[in-house]
Amino acid sequence: MAPCMDLALYLKAFVLGVVEGLTEFLPISSTGHLIIAGQLLGYHGEKAKVFDIVIQSGAMLAVVWEYRARFSRVLTGLFTDPAARRFAANLLVAFLPAAVLGLAFGGAIKQHLFHAVPVAAAFIAGGLIILWLERSPRRAAVEAVDDMTWKDALKVGLAQSFALIPGMSRSGATIIGGMLFGLSRRAATEFSFFLAVPTLVAAGAYDFYRHRALFDAGDLGPFSIGFVVSFVSAFFCVRWLLRYIATHDFTAFAWYRIVFGVIVLATGYAGLVNWSA
Repeated sequence: MAPCMDLALYLKAFVLGVVEGLTEFLPISSTGHLIIAGQLLGYHGEKAKVFDIVIQSGAMLAVVWEYRARFSRVLTGLFTDPAARRFAANLLVAFLPAAVLGLAFGGAIKQHLFHAVPVAAAFIAGGLIILWLERSPRRAAVEAVDDMTWKDALKVGLAQSFALIPGMSRSGATIIGGMLFGLSRRAATEFSFFLAVPTLVAAGAYDFYRHRALFDAGDLGPFSIGFVVSFVSAFFCVRWLLRYIATHDFTAFAWYRIVFGVIVLATGYAGLVNWSA
């Protein structure tokens, strides 16, 4: 019986790792997908929170690896290169709003909104916002990340704060918010990638400290699978998204969000799935 249970746990870890890696950097909410996928797989509760920290770290590491040369230049040039200092300062400015609001309201948000129905509603609302933005005339005033000022970074950071609502999407809030405030599609997308690093590191460290007693050596196997799978799938997803936005807008993601949210609400209303957990 034990080997069968281990195999089932490893399979859940693999699936959730793929879900995290494929959704963390797309404007479709990784947290929302993990909440719903975890409920469908029967993998939720305190241990699942610890697992989420692990797989989010894997996705974050994929961005660090993809942009390792950029991060290396910034770290080595902090005291000598004005451009490196400006880039680091912009990340800090953009990181602070969500960090402050998350510490203030994170507990209440997790208690009341980390459920499938609020997530589905946020999916639909976010999809409608993307459709509105893509159909509105606009002109990009900032073409590249290196052209951003601290004010641009602050606006993106304020937009990221909306991602505290599960289902809204951290990447969606930063990319769409960046475009709304004058960033080009590529600049908004790349800055969203970069901003994920301090955001996920801080969130992961905070959650690790809170749930450190739940880490167990017996979880090493499934946690390792989830971490590796999340890293690999996120790595390919980041590269794919950069190619995709060169010739496409985000309308397809908007419709995906709306359809996904409607399916969750419809299945719950029809009694096909019990989303009340």
